[in-house]
Amino acid sequence: MKTLLTGCAGFIGSNILEALIENPRISHIVGMDNLATGYLKNIEEYLRHPKFTFIEGDIRDFDTCYRATEGVDAICHQAALGSVPRSIEDPITSHDVNVNGFLNVLEAARRRGVMRVVYASSSSVYGDLEESPKVEDRVGKVLSPYAATKMANELYAEAYARNYGITLVGLRYFNVFGPKQDPNGPYAAVVPLFIKAALTNTPPTINGDGTITRDFTPVSNVVQINTNALQVDLRSGRHYIWNVACGQTTDLNTLWSMIKSITGTTVDAVHGPMRKGDILYSLADVNRAISQGQYQPDADLLKGLKKTVDFYRKNIVATNRIIS
Repeated sequence: MKTLLTGCAGFIGSNILEALIENPRISHIVGMDNLATGYLKNIEEYLRHPKFTFIEGDIRDFDTCYRATEGVDAICHQAALGSVPRSIEDPITSHDVNVNGFLNVLEAARRRGVMRVVYASSSSVYGDLEESPKVEDRVGKVLSPYAATKMANELYAEAYARNYGITLVGLRYFNVFGPKQDPNGPYAAVVPLFIKAALTNTPPTINGDGTITRDFTPVSNVVQINTNALQVDLRSGRHYIWNVACGQTTDLNTLWSMIKSITGTTVDAVHGPMRKGDILYSLADVNRAISQGQYQPDADLLKGLKKTVDFYRKNIVATNRIIS
């Protein structure tokens, strides 16, 4: 099966790429990335691999998407501009990449006759829904432009499934972390930020009082469900949505305590104001992914954090800056 992987040089995309190259059922991978938030170093070991072709291109350009889908059997769409704060500061660019770019991928798939598209959605679509755990059929009002873009993705996916017979799988990621996640910059996620702080003995800032909870998800789980979604037997012309998480919740104070224990740092966190658009409590019901997508989540948060810390320890330079 020839597969297009958008966002292949990003954190999640590069981890998926490794699994697809090792998968005997995948004959070839066309990887596409504009390197705006991804890094060539994440995929450089595969650039000469016979199963991999890299296209440096932007999903906002339809012609590039159309060229990338030539001869493709399935699409794994990971390209996006992440981050709730980024979307609040620049909603237009977030919309352009996440919505218009996604529509280009869908339309290229339609014109090329690609009948399966797996795409990254987000737990942010649950918005202000207080119900816990989160189940796929019930969402709240979105709290950020980023969440709105992901909700728009799901609506377009539903329309393309109904009107064009394409099988689409939307994966609602819950706070993914792991090797190759960028700890630098203003939009870095909490796990790499905490690990970077611990390894450089710098007090991290916890937004709020630390009781915000998240269903932290090792990237290995995300790799597994994407690989499954490309291959499992699903009904044609149907839009599936699955939560991708561990089904357990951890607050930020506990997360920092775990990372302190793993790294041996003695610094304490400081507390700052809550961020706009943040969901307060997040816990996923993953039963649908288990039953429909053969998902077998690894819920060992401590093991996942240790693996991630090991990765960052190997990527420290003399300036105390962690290499992305």
